[in-house]
Amino acid sequence: MTLLVDQEWLKDHLEEVVVVDCRFNLGDINEGRRLYIDNHIPGAFYAHLEKDLSGSVTEHGGRHPLPEIESFKLFLEEHGINGKTKVVAYDGGEGAFASRFWWLLKYIGHDDVWILNGGYKAWMDKGFPVESTIPAFDKTTYTISLRNEIFASYEEVKKIVNDSQSDTFLIDSREERRYRGEFEPIDKKAGHIPGAVNKVWTEGLDNGFFKDREKQKVRFNEWDLTQPMIVYCGSGVTAAPNFVALKEAGFQHIKLYVGSFSDWISYDENPIATKK
Repeated sequence: MTLLVDQEWLKDHLEEVVVVDCRFNLGDINEGRRLYIDNHIPGAFYAHLEKDLSGSVTEHGGRHPLPEIESFKLFLEEHGINGKTKVVAYDGGEGAFASRFWWLLKYIGHDDVWILNGGYKAWMDKGFPVESTIPAFDKTTYTISLRNEIFASYEEVKKIVNDSQSDTFLIDSREERRYRGEFEPIDKKAGHIPGAVNKVWTEGLDNGFFKDREKQKVRFNEWDLTQPMIVYCGSGVTAAPNFVALKEAGFQHIKLYVGSFSDWISYDENPIATKK
């Protein structure tokens, strides 16, 4: 099994997995929960990007910093997830929000977690069952085992930027205009982290579905599969699908810079590159 499951697989295994609804709208932060309350995949619970999958915004750490690990642990325990639970996450079909949850579970040491390819839209297109019932769960105990090999700190990124001999590539996942510094609708500065290469995250999906392994390999064919890489975006959310795409392609040494560009520019002394 890859990092993804399809609609038919989930339908046939609903009794064996815990399903997580990650639908979210950055322009209306309460929309996802409203959609969930209206209807969702049977048995699913809701995970809010900013309340459950992110920590409090401070001076540094970016716009969607890591959640406090103990709080995230409690959140999982309250929803019946322990270290052996099989988990499937979905969003509206964008891929970014489910990927965020998937990456967080991988980061804390979880093995059996997958993304529903195509998300809720594809589930509805199949005519598969939905419900509005809010499920109840028996509380569990979760043991955290952080996988720091997939997490890039600010200090690590800064060291790479300052080291002209570093063999680690930085991948900026944002749209090209933001990467080039021509347009910045959210952050207070425009441009990208010096040395970063632009690989727009949406190019890894096709109509809400992650492209297959061979197509992902073509996207990143300038690199060897052993090349160490760090992916980032504006706030660590849309970089997650690029992380997934790289893993699907077979890359072995990938990290996510959760703070991303919004964290980088929170340090006034940091340089910013633009490309015309």
